[in-house]
Amino acid sequence: MNKKQLVKNCLISDDAIETYPFGRDEYKDTCVMRHKSNSKWFALIFYLDKKLYLNVKCEPDIGAILRMQYSSITYGWHMNKKHWIKVDPAATPKEVLCELIKRSFNLTAPKIKNKSKK
Repeated sequence: MNKKQLVKNCLISDDAIETYPFGRDEYKDTCVMRHKSNSKWFALIFYLDKKLYLNVKCEPDIGAILRMQYSSITYGWHMNKKHWIKVDPAATPKEVLCELIKRSFNLTAPKIKNKSKK
């Protein structure tokens, strides 16, 4: 899977946008996928030692299971190690990768406020 395909897999909603907030040369290809509505990140697409990776948010207990189950999933790079995982998209089954992206998107989505509080 290349970067363009990975970005396309992250554009799962009208609320998902592709941004490039880092201006320095070594990070110019680093893509932050975020929610348009609240600007929260749900994925980071980056190169590390010329290899493509993806960071996604994940529940701590699910992340621990995934790290045990897949050698292609490790602790998030430059992120909170408890809540983010790093995924090698070339070595992770596409179904798993797509599910992780959806899960991260939902975890970071704007919260719906309960208007019926009395």
